[in-house]
Amino acid sequence: MIRLLFFAHLGEQIGEREVMWPHVPETVKKLKDEVEERYGVSLGRVMTAVNEEYVRDEAPLHAGDTVAFIPPVSGG
Repeated sequence: MIRLLFFAHLGEQIGEREVMWPHVPETVKKLKDEVEERYGVSLGRVMTAVNEEYVRDEAPLHAGDTVAFIPPVSGG
């Protein structure tokens, strides 16, 4: 099991800021694909952090990881 955190508008779109994911996909990319399919959101431009470190889509995942999805934000 892994813990997913959704920041900014992603949490609003999904309806939750935190979700416990029941299984562990091999990579961040596979997890993104599963999340997009389940919730109908786009994670193409989203930054991903695993255990508080930014990672690429090829990064492996392990049981107990915390994965944060951080969309681009703008402000002034």
